[in-house]
Amino acid sequence: MTRRERLFHSIAGLPVDRPAVSFYEINGLTEDWRDPDPYNIFNGPGWEELIRLAAERSDRMVLTPAETERDDRKLGPIAADQLQFRTEERDGRRYHHLTIGSGPRALTQLEMVEPGINTVWRTEHPVRSADDLRYWIDLPDEELRGTACAEIVLERERLLGDTGVVLLDTPDPLCVVAMLMSMADFTVLAMTEPDLFEAALDKAARFLQWNLETVAAACPGRLWRIYGPEFAAPPYLPPEFFARYVTRFNTPMVAAIHRSGGYARIHCHGRIRQVLDEIVRTGCDGIDPVEPPPQGDIELAEVRERYGDRLTLFGNLEASDIENLDETAFRQKVRRALDEGTRGAGRGFVLMPSACPYGRLLSPRAFRNYRTMIEETENFT
Repeated sequence: MTRRERLFHSIAGLPVDRPAVSFYEINGLTEDWRDPDPYNIFNGPGWEELIRLAAERSDRMVLTPAETERDDRKLGPIAADQLQFRTEERDGRRYHHLTIGSGPRALTQLEMVEPGINTVWRTEHPVRSADDLRYWIDLPDEELRGTACAEIVLERERLLGDTGVVLLDTPDPLCVVAMLMSMADFTVLAMTEPDLFEAALDKAARFLQWNLETVAAACPGRLWRIYGPEFAAPPYLPPEFFARYVTRFNTPMVAAIHRSGGYARIHCHGRIRQVLDEIVRTGCDGIDPVEPPPQGDIELAEVRERYGDRLTLFGNLEASDIENLDETAFRQKVRRALDEGTRGAGRGFVLMPSACPYGRLLSPRAFRNYRTMIEETENFT
C-alpha cells in the first residue's frame, strides 16, 4: 500500500496495512534546510536529518491554505480598499503592520517575527473593545469573486506522487474573529456580548464559506483541516457556547467539503470532553489531536470507544514530549497511542504529534523520538 493510499483509506475508514504516521507540519516538502534566509529555522542544526526522514518514511500530509485569487491578493472578509499593509525590519526582527479602516476609528495590528523562532507574535490586536468589533463588522465586505488557487495544490501533489497527500487548510469563523483580539478581550466579549460576537462570526462566515466552496469545487476529493474550534472549548469559554459559535458555522463548511467528495478533519486542542458531541454533530470525518491529560481531559481510548465508528482519530502525542522525554519513555507513549487509537472496531488512526518544534536547533533527543514514531508504527501489528 502506498503512503497516499494509506492516508485516504485511513480517513475513509477503509482497511489499511498498518496505521499511518505523520509528523504534522514537518512533511519534507515545504521545509528547506538549504535556504539561507535568517528567518528560516530549518537551516539550523539537526533539521536536515528530520526533513529527510519525513520525506522518506512518514505518511506525508502537506498543509496547504485553501485560497482564492482576487487581484493577486489574499484577503479576508474586509474589502481590499480598507486594508493597508507595511513590513519593516529593525532590531534584528521583522514587523508586519496592518491598518483596518481609515480615519480616527481605524484599527491597527502589529505582528513580530524573530529569526530563531518559527512563529508569529501578535503584539498588538486590532479589536480591543465592543465598539472596535462593531466598527469591524460595519466595514465593507470584500466582494465574493475570483477563482481558486488550484495550481499550488496540483504542483504539490505532483511532487508528492504516491508518498502523501495535500491537506487543504482553512480557519473557521471563530478563529478569524477570536484572533482579532487578545485572549482576555476575546473571552470577555464572547461571553458578555454574544449577539454582537455572533454578528462578527456571520460576517467572517460569508467570506469563508464562499472561499471554501470555491476551492472545494476546483479541488474535489481532497482532505481538509478546519481549525479554530478550540477557542470555544474549556477553559476559554463555557461549553454551552460551542454549539452557537462552532457547530452552527462548521457544519455547513463540512457539508460543502462532503459535496465535493472530500473529507473534513476538525482541529481542536485542549479539553474536548464536554464539546466532543458538538464536534461530531458537525459531520466531520476526523479529529485531531485528541490531547491526553494534563493538556487535554480525555483519553484516546475513550474517544475511540465512543466515536471510533464515525471519526478517524489523529494524535495524540504532545510536541513537548518529543522534545523532553527520553527514548524509553517516549517509546512507551507511542505504543500506548497506537494501541488505544486502533483498539476494537472503528475507522482509521493516524499517529501524529499535536505540533512540532519551532526553534532553530533540533536536538538529537527530538530526532530520536521522531524516528521512534516511524519504527514503532512500521512494526505495529
